Amino acid sequence: MTRVGISQGSQAKLRNAAEADPVVFEAVLSGRDFSKLSSFILDQCGIRLPLSKKQMLEGRLRRRLRTLGFNSFDRYMEYLLGPEGEKNAEFIHLIDEVTTNKTDFFRESKHFELLTKSVLPELIDTHGLGVRTKLNVWSAGCSTGEEPYTIAMVLSEFAETVPAYHFSVLATDISTKVLEKAAKAIYESAQVEVIPMQLKKKYLLKSKERNRNLVRVTPALRALVRFQRLNLLERAFAIGQPMGVVFCRNVLIYFDRATQEAVLKNICRYMTTGGYLFTGHSETLHNMDLPLEQCDSTVYRRL
Repeated sequence: MTRVGISQGSQAKLRNAAEADPVVFEAVLSGRDFSKLSSFILDQCGIRLPLSKKQMLEGRLRRRLRTLGFNSFDRYMEYLLGPEGEKNAEFIHLIDEVTTNKTDFFRESKHFELLTKSVLPELIDTHGLGVRTKLNVWSAGCSTGEEPYTIAMVLSEFAETVPAYHFSVLATDISTKVLEKAAKAIYESAQVEVIPMQLKKKYLLKSKERNRNLVRVTPALRALVRFQRLNLLERAFAIGQPMGVVFCRNVLIYFDRATQEAVLKNICRYMTTGGYLFTGHSETLHNMDLPLEQCDSTVYRRL
């Protein structure tokens, strides 16, 4: 197959046609094309889309067809899967459309209690992490930023009790769309209700526009979090120093069992010996061949 190129003028004409006659763009995703797309998505990022997701995928990708000026899924498939597919970066847009992102501040709050009461003090005592050397924490599958900013709040509070304590937070996701939103760090007031009041006052700023019920994470806290696009199915992660703590919660549920184990083995390669991994409450590592020992429910130590 060859790459389909469309001039800006042609795209504009097609978009105008769509506005005049939306029915023209009610393209139908065939069973064959859905099979190709779902296989491609599974191979590239490990997300399995059953046939029951066909209508969802069709509806979401119509937005891409309109943006690109394509009037059929056949043309879109040529563009995505053709020889120039990797160069046109359409895969990133595809993943933005098919991924589901759900997260909250202080989600599974027991993890943060365990982090401050047990994990962080132990990492200081056994490895000097946070004192002699910087503690690196990784939020893998960070979505729109609630988890890494929660981590940064918790670590900042802990740092006030330990002289010269220093840390960094890496937040990664496969979706560029959610990373852009996370970097802006703007949330509706309802989203931050769960944050304790003293932390809200310290780490959140209210919008100057009183009619807009929005808050933003303070610049000082934002500076502690580095956002980066990362596909967990890649063999090599460009993430810098070994991680003392990894949060990979409610990410594995999108992968089959073999992919889960492969992803976790790779994550372990980037963890400090004695470091900790936090997973989601609905995820289990039972019978997986991993260099981890369970310390608590959904909490593991790197051997």
